[in-house]
Amino acid sequence: MDESFQVGDHVKVYFDAKFGDNEGWYEGTVFKVDPYSEHRSFYWVELDISARTILGIREISVFNLKNIKKFEP
Repeated sequence: MDESFQVGDHVKVYFDAKFGDNEGWYEGTVFKVDPYSEHRSFYWVELDISARTILGIREISVFNLKNIKKFEP
């Protein structure tokens, strides 16, 4: 399953245990795609306001596809 994401896609991003009590899935929107290789890319995600408030960050790049999934509200 090699899912690809486009600018404007609404997604959920997984933040792992290094985020402590804030571990979990957070919503955001893909705003940039940086190709890394022929088959992989970095997906830049601007987090929704609720995620920004909890995590203290505005955006993040995601490379590992297990940490990002499309989300339809």
